[in-house]
Amino acid sequence: MKSILDNRPLLAKQVAEVAEVAGYLWQKGWAERNGGNITINITAVIDDELRQMRPISEPIPIGKVLPQLKDCFFFCKGTNKRMRDLSRQPMENGAVIHILDDCSSYVIVADKPVKPTSELSSHLSMHNYLIGKGSNYKAALHTHPIDLVAMTHHPAFLEKDVLTNLLWSMIPETRAFCPRGLGIVPYKLPGSFDLADATIRELAEYDVVMWEKHGICAVGENIMEAFDMVDTLSKSAQIYLTAKSMGFEPQGTTPEQMKELKEVFGLPK
Repeated sequence: MKSILDNRPLLAKQVAEVAEVAGYLWQKGWAERNGGNITINITAVIDDELRQMRPISEPIPIGKVLPQLKDCFFFCKGTNKRMRDLSRQPMENGAVIHILDDCSSYVIVADKPVKPTSELSSHLSMHNYLIGKGSNYKAALHTHPIDLVAMTHHPAFLEKDVLTNLLWSMIPETRAFCPRGLGIVPYKLPGSFDLADATIRELAEYDVVMWEKHGICAVGENIMEAFDMVDTLSKSAQIYLTAKSMGFEPQGTTPEQMKELKEVFGLPK
């Protein structure tokens, strides 16, 4: 069967990167059953032929008006689809959607009528915010890292920047590769607009946001960058939890060492 990826190397490359990351999420145990979601803004690699393609679905409401997304295209993981399957067959387990001129509905364009993630409202709200602020970020990732989710069950870690400073202090790479730190959203119903709105408020300050007792969301220029930030934060969490399991509180880098890292690498916080 012909795919829209055929003879479109730039689009195929972006979808292949989503498939690669989906495989990593499954291998790490962060994507049980159909857990987690990925969306990428592929508007820049959509050609005129694709823009004229006949939709393969009726218009589907988003549930809110997102004015920055008019005429945008996204590749999305499908609802009830598994990351392990997305990694092997991305176009069987994901869909390309086109946001209509009303900015409040979309149609599925290709390859099959796979309905996008149940958390599409959260993802599209984030993309709408990013475009509105002039960001070049194109990817949004939601997944369930075991160590980081476990830490959100401790109320002390939910205070502003407590986890940021703790995880930064475990290994210098975290301070360098997640320079804006980690935002926190108190528990809200998955897939709700309340969750989407709370996440957007955190994105004003952070690129990675924890959803209490649920998972993590990251945005970046591409899906690999978003994954790398979560992976780095997870490594720091593992270092902390390993030290605790050995019976001691890890010392962490000192405030002076953190300040030196900030100055040498020109970090924003």
